[in-house]
Amino acid sequence: MVAARTLGSGDVVEIRVVGEPGLSGDHRIASDGSLIFPFCGKVDARGTTTVLAERLTACLADGYLKNPQVTVFLKEHNSQKIFVFGEVNKPGTFPYEDRMTVIQAITMAGGFTRQASKNSVLVTRTIGEREHRIRVSVDDIGTGKKPNFFLLPGDIVYVSESFF
Repeated sequence: MVAARTLGSGDVVEIRVVGEPGLSGDHRIASDGSLIFPFCGKVDARGTTTVLAERLTACLADGYLKNPQVTVFLKEHNSQKIFVFGEVNKPGTFPYEDRMTVIQAITMAGGFTRQASKNSVLVTRTIGEREHRIRVSVDDIGTGKKPNFFLLPGDIVYVSESFF
């Protein structure tokens, strides 16, 4: 069974209605957290894929279809991002993926520059109202001396410059 995914603005979902190909298709969630769906109009898409499927099922069952079966799949998870900058080749904002590691993020950012301090990577993570800075030794992860470091949505990865 696939776990329900949390949705947000910018995400693209594939909605399938069994036996109704005209109602099935891809939809991008608007900045206000809604999407427009046939017969239902503007639907609140915030929450999980399961919750959205339940909302659409209820709407379609209310006078449009008899016993509708709706599934929602997350195609593009654009609402959750991580940020990588500093001494990487292609700094930027990248889509977060479940169980994403700091090494994956740096790889997505084109890898280290020659000036990068590979054992002095800072991850800034907001927990509640506080920012926490975590020093990550990426070189030590690569050689097996340290365990891998998993990122969370919204994490900021900063690769500092080496001074020698």
